[in-house]
Amino acid sequence: MPQVRVNVRTLANVKAVRKEKRNGRDVVIVPSATLPDDVVMNGILYPADEIERSYHTLNRRPAPLGHPTVNGKFVSASDPEGINLGYIGAWNENVRREGGRVLLDKVIDVEVANRSEGGKAVLAAIDAGGPVHTSTGLLCTLEAANGAADHKHVARNMVFDHDAILLNEEGAATPKQGVGMLVNAKGEEEEIQVINSSLTDAVDQEIDWAGTRLVDALMRRKNVGMWEKAKSAMMEALGFSERESSTNTKEDDMSVTDEQFKSLSDEVKTLAEGMSKIGETIGTAVANAVKPLVDAQAEMVANQKAKDDAEHAELVTKVVNAKLLDEATAKATPLATLRALAPQAEKKPAAALNSAFKGGEQSSGFKLPKGEK
Repeated sequence: MPQVRVNVRTLANVKAVRKEKRNGRDVVIVPSATLPDDVVMNGILYPADEIERSYHTLNRRPAPLGHPTVNGKFVSASDPEGINLGYIGAWNENVRREGGRVLLDKVIDVEVANRSEGGKAVLAAIDAGGPVHTSTGLLCTLEAANGAADHKHVARNMVFDHDAILLNEEGAATPKQGVGMLVNAKGEEEEIQVINSSLTDAVDQEIDWAGTRLVDALMRRKNVGMWEKAKSAMMEALGFSERESSTNTKEDDMSVTDEQFKSLSDEVKTLAEGMSKIGETIGTAVANAVKPLVDAQAEMVANQKAKDDAEHAELVTKVVNAKLLDEATAKATPLATLRALAPQAEKKPAAALNSAFKGGEQSSGFKLPKGEK
């Protein structure tokens, strides 16, 4: 099976950015996501079970500025030259799978980021509210799909190398941007196909596919009904019908034709009115079809927030009872920091010494005679 390099582009959640202190240093944490279960991009299926086996390899991997290349050749973000080119003090952590997606946090050391123009640009973009794109670089092998309608290959044996931060560049545009040179783990140069994909494009393609089919179905149903009515009116207007031929005089025939012509005019008017409203009908149908997805996403976000709020309240009580922080400070402390403090809160403090007790002298004022101990 051929090995390929895949860059999967998505959008970071800059609205959920938070700031913390770690080891006395300021860091910025940017939530992001990649690879949903069973997504199809550029004709490649990424199965949920393959993602499950490999997503943890992204933990503690670099988050460089852009995909590092040396002399036009793609290199690992952990390669020494790749580090020199793209490192801005950022890495990926807290990688997990939730709701059928791979979620992760990008941690950026502010001091290190400010040492380079690229790092400063990333911090400025985050402060400005984005958008900030990310692009996951991974290696995988492609297995031919057997007769699948929506994909030609299946991704296997995935290994994540990094999840890059992108500014002012196309991280995943079209496959025709094509074949590059990638340095493998042994340091040997080999020609590997580079496939650029976008999660946004994949979702848009699915919506476009569903919307197109919906529009076609609605048009067919609408047109069939209208055409049958119009055809019937025209047939009668021209004197063709399933009824027996009339033996009326010419004057009688003209009288019937006028009535049928009026009927045809009414049908044409109805057809025109129906066509003018089809855009509204399609828009409503699409909105109703997408609503369950939007509602499910909102419910998932609300459930996670409720879970985090409950955990935060529990940890606040714990650290306050352990006298690690006062209540106001504990409530203002981020959840991740409270999690780090939790183990200390579980340790029982040693009994305090009585400050009034000094050596052989007691608070009663009694003193030992000189020379006695």
